[in-house]
Amino acid sequence: MKGRISKRNRKTILVVILIMALLTFALLAICKLLQDKSLVPDFITDAAKADKPEDLLQIYMSYAGAGHFDKMYEMLADESKEHISYDDFLKRNKNIYNGIEADNISIQIANVRKNNSYSAVISYKTVMDSIAGKIAFQNTAVFTKNGQSGGYKLVWKDNLIFPDLEPDYKVKVTKQEAKRGVVVDRNGKELAGWTTASSVGIIPGKLEEGNKSIQKFAKLLGMSKKAVIKKLSQKWVKNDSFVPVKTIPELSLPGLVLESGSVSMKAGLKEKLLKIPGVMITDVKVRNYPLGKAASHLTGYVQGVTAEDLQNHPGEGYSASSIIGRSGIEALYESELKGQDGYKISIMDSAGKVVTVLAETVKIDGQTVKLTIDAELQKALYKSFQDDKSCSVAINPCTGEVLALTSTPSFDSNDFIYGMSEKLWTSLNKDKKKPLYNRFRQKLCPGSAFKPVIAAAGLETGVLNPEEDFGNEGLSWQKDKSWGGYYITTLHETNPANLKNALINSDNIYFAKLALRIGSKNLEKSLLQFGFCKKLPFEISVSESQFSNNGSIETEIQLADSGYGQGQVLVNPVHLALLYTGFFNDGNILKPSLLYNEEKKPETWIKQAFSKENADIIRDALEGTVSSEHGTGHAAYMEDILLAGKTGTAEIKASKEDVKGTELGWFCVFTANKNSNKPILILSMAEDVKGRGGSGYVVKKDRNVLEEYFKNAD
Repeated sequence: MKGRISKRNRKTILVVILIMALLTFALLAICKLLQDKSLVPDFITDAAKADKPEDLLQIYMSYAGAGHFDKMYEMLADESKEHISYDDFLKRNKNIYNGIEADNISIQIANVRKNNSYSAVISYKTVMDSIAGKIAFQNTAVFTKNGQSGGYKLVWKDNLIFPDLEPDYKVKVTKQEAKRGVVVDRNGKELAGWTTASSVGIIPGKLEEGNKSIQKFAKLLGMSKKAVIKKLSQKWVKNDSFVPVKTIPELSLPGLVLESGSVSMKAGLKEKLLKIPGVMITDVKVRNYPLGKAASHLTGYVQGVTAEDLQNHPGEGYSASSIIGRSGIEALYESELKGQDGYKISIMDSAGKVVTVLAETVKIDGQTVKLTIDAELQKALYKSFQDDKSCSVAINPCTGEVLALTSTPSFDSNDFIYGMSEKLWTSLNKDKKKPLYNRFRQKLCPGSAFKPVIAAAGLETGVLNPEEDFGNEGLSWQKDKSWGGYYITTLHETNPANLKNALINSDNIYFAKLALRIGSKNLEKSLLQFGFCKKLPFEISVSESQFSNNGSIETEIQLADSGYGQGQVLVNPVHLALLYTGFFNDGNILKPSLLYNEEKKPETWIKQAFSKENADIIRDALEGTVSSEHGTGHAAYMEDILLAGKTGTAEIKASKEDVKGTELGWFCVFTANKNSNKPILILSMAEDVKGRGGSGYVVKKDRNVLEEYFKNAD
């Protein structure tokens, strides 16, 4: 029927009307709130309404706390305004209250004495927070009326701010800067500390030949002329000011020849700089990283705080001149390292002598953070792999203490301290080897280094008899014709194809068959029990290991590939190293630790991840991987030290048909004897080992590190 509104449309209209009504009601309520002056802060309206002097004093102090110094001036008696101008009043109060960072100002009225109907004297106590802690004092305030009809006005003097403050006195804030703590290794060697550097600057009034001198100065320091002029153009700069332009490694060292990312310092640079009139060089203390590139991904670096830092860390003692840990250990242990600056707030007389100390907090220097890291091992691993795209993790397999964490190529944290040049920053970011990329925090394809983990899953699920011969399939195999043209290949035939031989020869076919026998659901369950898809209980945040891109192993071929560490398996190097601690510790996977403890006892992350019997079976096979002449890790063999380990070569391809893909080489090696004098587990990964010996390339590198490590055995 035409013109009639349907039932559905009527409901829609009613809903719209209801919503509009609610919105209107809300809008009216907001308007009422805005009009209700009782909900507006007191300091906006109460000064005009109040007639009691004690109420006016409360309002006056609330203005001080809120920084409304202009409104404070409006409350002054005429006689006070004759003695101090509006501008001088604002400047005086602003400088003092803001300078001491006054906050939470409150007063407690003790007594109100009216001398007559025109004046009143108020005794009160003030308590406030400041940059140096609590300030509390007793004081008096005088209010007077201008005639019978006038309201009370405040008779202001400087001592209303603080009782001992006179017109020619000043309030001084003295800062005692806390020294940032140092980071040391397990033997007390510095990983992050302090050193003396040279601050090179200019006194503008003494600079001769203007632009010509600036040009020469800039060239010596590897800077642009524009950058130097920008420093000299800062608002605070006066003719007699020393303007620091660049901080560089100490120039007082004789015959110094040092290449820095920002400045090339040659012998004689100091003399050349000082020949320029107006140039001055002073000593300054700067953060220093003695291991440089060998530990920069681990230590991280500090930088000056930004406005964003100050906003994100209110009330934590940071100022515009503070430094803050930007990455690595410096950021991880920022609260322990930063310390707490000390402050003293004093009233000084016109001669500069202290009249009163209003508040004082003693500085607390930052703590020394002692790590489990072995600096010599850290350097040895870096030196061995510095030209590779690699990472290494070293752990004490008895305690879980992390002894080294390296990522190569690397950058030098010291370059951030001395000012990273644009040229260096660009080169670091454009370098195809990615020196800023921290590889030990990533998840990577483990290849055959993953086979002991699959063996553990097979033994734990009960589907694997370690003595069973899986059959010699030659060098390529597929389950059946349903796989089409896909075959699993291996480098060495295994006969008999039992667990020990399969690990010694790193037989891909054996472990593909084992994975199929375990089944996708059981393998997923086992890997979850081994810490996959979980956050590692480690101070440094690392990527979570995975067995699939979407959380499940979906196809038979993917399952078979997972058996030898391919498919979609990606493992974090720290996690993989920890899994190997289970073969050393009767099936208990240790929790990693980074903070040194003299009486460190091992903590278990995953208790009895696999049984002692199964751990022994796998460890025995891994010993054979190193000791057997046919073992893939035999190049690491040492006659006097029993080692166990496993190699791995992971193929990284764009597709199954890709023949130009790269390879990752892996090697995990550890002291198999629990009574070893220097127990150690090292896991290393190097990229692009195809054509360079595969995992054997990594074995040789780690062997060199182990030789150096054991050379210094007690």
